[in-house]
Amino acid sequence: MIEVGTKYKVSNLYKMRKFYEVFSDKKLYPLGTKLCWSHYRELLTIKNIDEIIYYIHICEKNNLSRRQLQERIKNREYSRLNNETKLKLIESEELKVNDLVPNPIIINSDLFKEEITEYALKQAILNNIDYFLGQLGIGFTYVGNEYKIKLGNRYNYIDLLLYNIKYKCYVVVELKVTELKKEHTGQIMTYMNYIDKNIKTIKENKTVGIIICKRDNKYVIEFCSDDRIIAREYELI
Repeated sequence: MIEVGTKYKVSNLYKMRKFYEVFSDKKLYPLGTKLCWSHYRELLTIKNIDEIIYYIHICEKNNLSRRQLQERIKNREYSRLNNETKLKLIESEELKVNDLVPNPIIINSDLFKEEITEYALKQAILNNIDYFLGQLGIGFTYVGNEYKIKLGNRYNYIDLLLYNIKYKCYVVVELKVTELKKEHTGQIMTYMNYIDKNIKTIKENKTVGIIICKRDNKYVIEFCSDDRIIAREYELI
């Protein structure tokens, strides 16, 4: 220890050795230069190589700080992705905007009641909007809440309207504090079609819909006629 200095204590030497073992592979070597050492120190606590690669790409695309990376690892972002998305990542297949939306979606809030209202859930999201957008994945930006649209002679209100910069599309988000029901998909599909017809430009992709609910129902989504719609459960922390 006297010869090499206090910076080279056992824990640091262990991480340096693991860094070499991981990134000495020719395929992974370029990834070893993308981030700073403080990021790699967080990543080297992970055993799954595919998970490490995922977080490196996320850090690079979102310019995440060490603390932001630490928060995403703590919230199990990678493990909340479905197996189909993980396979696409491994095989470098093209991803859709909804592929990287994890399940459940973590919502930072002081609401721990078993029964809450949709309004309270929405306020919890708006009070921590940057955190929420980060939880959804890459490229999401906020457009508005209670977004007013006119269907015939009646006004309707979209819970949250977002835009994804990377995929160039609007994203309609509907909040439900119940189990997912078939009428929820019909409602959000109507809103998505309205955005496509009245707001989307010809250069933008079709609108995506995310239903955030207390409990998912895989059969509702399985038999939904529009694969742009996904359902995700929420988890309050």
